[in-house]
Amino acid sequence: MPRLGAHMSISGGVSRAIDRAEATGCEALQIFTKSSNQWRARLLGDTEIKAFHQRAAETGISPIVSHASYLINLAAPDPVLRERSIAALAEELQRADMLGLAGLVLHPGAHTTGTETEGLEWISNGIAEAQARQSGATLLLLEHTAGQGPMLGHRFEQLQEMIARLDDSSRVGVCLDTCHLVAAGYDIVSADGYRQVFEEFERLIGFDRLKVFHLNDSKKPLGSRVDRHESIGRGCLGTTPFLRLLQDERFASLPMLLETPKTGPLRTSDISADPMDLKNLALLRALRDGG
Repeated sequence: MPRLGAHMSISGGVSRAIDRAEATGCEALQIFTKSSNQWRARLLGDTEIKAFHQRAAETGISPIVSHASYLINLAAPDPVLRERSIAALAEELQRADMLGLAGLVLHPGAHTTGTETEGLEWISNGIAEAQARQSGATLLLLEHTAGQGPMLGHRFEQLQEMIARLDDSSRVGVCLDTCHLVAAGYDIVSADGYRQVFEEFERLIGFDRLKVFHLNDSKKPLGSRVDRHESIGRGCLGTTPFLRLLQDERFASLPMLLETPKTGPLRTSDISADPMDLKNLALLRALRDGG
């Protein structure tokens, strides 16, 4: 069955995220390894890395993936920003390698004043450069986006082209987000739509590339191109698409991770479960286990 989990804060140290995941009943986990809205990253010390590995082994929470900084934009027309983004991505991959993570999820980028074709080429070149500086084996997972503004990666064809441009794509996979799919115009709500969407994904990209799902309901309707996450069953998706995903044998081995709203701000010392995470995970478990 799919392993269920959520994104957890690393406030107080990266191993704290595993403590919070355990308290919440997570089977899998997503974290940031640094602040998502800052370029600078605090160094991960040996003691902190050891504690992370120890807690992961003790809890059996697996796989664990990280999400890259939102500042990274491999499609930036400005060469200075693009090089800064490549360096930041390389650093994020190094941090993920040190923690032994299964993957690093990345929003591919926005082409802003450039063209879509240029943006796709810059993204592929940036991935190649960042991975050339990587010494470990953590996969880079391109996240399908909602298509807000000039954001690239909202069409399967765009993801396919990013991957096809790489000389070596063996360490590149894909992350699908249910909110983003609907926002981008992929109908996974109706039975026929669900079938057609994943037939198209298999044809263009292939299920072998699919490594993780983000399970989020959407505040906005099909084709809105607006990325606004909502709790499971409280948005425009309802519960039926999640039931289909959780019962779909093609995805039985994949982690499915919540990025839904939480109750409120978190204190550094707090490792208790967030009530909203508990509620959303309970609903997903009921769909997965009971159907």
